[in-house]
Amino acid sequence: MRVSRKEGQLIQRAIDQWQADGMLSAAQARELNNSVQVHVLDWRRVARYALWVSIACTLVAITAALADEWLMTLLERVFSASPWVKCAAFTVIAAVLYNTGLRRKRRLPGRKFTNEAIFFFGVVATAAAIGFLGEAMSTGSDHFSLLLLLAAILYGLLGLWFPSTLVWVFSLLSLGSWFGAETGYLSGWGAYYLGMNLPLRFVFFGLLLLTVGSWLFTRWRDHRAFLGPTKAIGLLYLFVALWIMSIFGNYGDIENWERAGHLELLHWSVLFGLAAVASIYHGLRYDDGMTRGFGLTFLFINLYTRFFEYFWDETHKALFFGILAVSFWYLGSRAEKIWQLEAFSHLGADSEKPDRSGK
Repeated sequence: MRVSRKEGQLIQRAIDQWQADGMLSAAQARELNNSVQVHVLDWRRVARYALWVSIACTLVAITAALADEWLMTLLERVFSASPWVKCAAFTVIAAVLYNTGLRRKRRLPGRKFTNEAIFFFGVVATAAAIGFLGEAMSTGSDHFSLLLLLAAILYGLLGLWFPSTLVWVFSLLSLGSWFGAETGYLSGWGAYYLGMNLPLRFVFFGLLLLTVGSWLFTRWRDHRAFLGPTKAIGLLYLFVALWIMSIFGNYGDIENWERAGHLELLHWSVLFGLAAVASIYHGLRYDDGMTRGFGLTFLFINLYTRFFEYFWDETHKALFFGILAVSFWYLGSRAEKIWQLEAFSHLGADSEKPDRSGK
């Protein structure tokens, strides 16, 4: 069994404790120790971080190039072509990147992170192509949400075809952007649409995405890998929207919100808390780490937001941050204890498994 250094230290302490308690003989302890291989460096994590840094450096390089006067002059000459030409150029670039990533994925399926990085640059090129398409077809209206819908459809189809969960995530992000922009356009860019401000609309959007995505990908077994990202984006939309609602309520302007009292916003805080508790219950009931994690995270966000809301003005800042420090210390110590208990329970479960060799 290959484990990280921290996991190896924990396993070693567990084996030593079991041997000291008489649960293991010296020979059994030695056999268990020999079965554990500690790898000093997690190359999978290194690959992921290196590719993230590569993408970030590419974006920084592009930004630096745009800030350079000589390069800007050169780019202006290159991009002096019509929007149709630029759209076609980026379409070709995107197609080449997608084709390269797809062929490489079929040839080297184990190189997941580098393959997804190529798809990411294809996503960027596609966004540029859609942007120039919008510029070429612009009629002067503010209905740019149609371009976001086009991006969502393209990314969705490509993500399902490759398949690529990264491209699919960009489809869901584009879909959320389209929803916000489209409802804003239909409302005349007012604060309300069907009596709901933007965060409240995203509460229902997140619920819909979560429900439809869970129903679809639990039945579409060939694309079961898309269930996790879809749930994560749906939960993110839902809980971030509920968090904003717990602060601002269903108010559309800052003046009405400032006149509102704490009691007028209390029911949104309660709703936020109930949603977090429901998510925790679902995670515990169905052993779903994602819903449990989202529920716990946003439950604490809700509690700390209310703490800031009710006690920031009335409490001395030294006492205020002292209480925060103690609460976070307690939370961290309890989390550490729970983590150790879970790790020991997993080790105990592994030790109780029958030996398949027949010994």
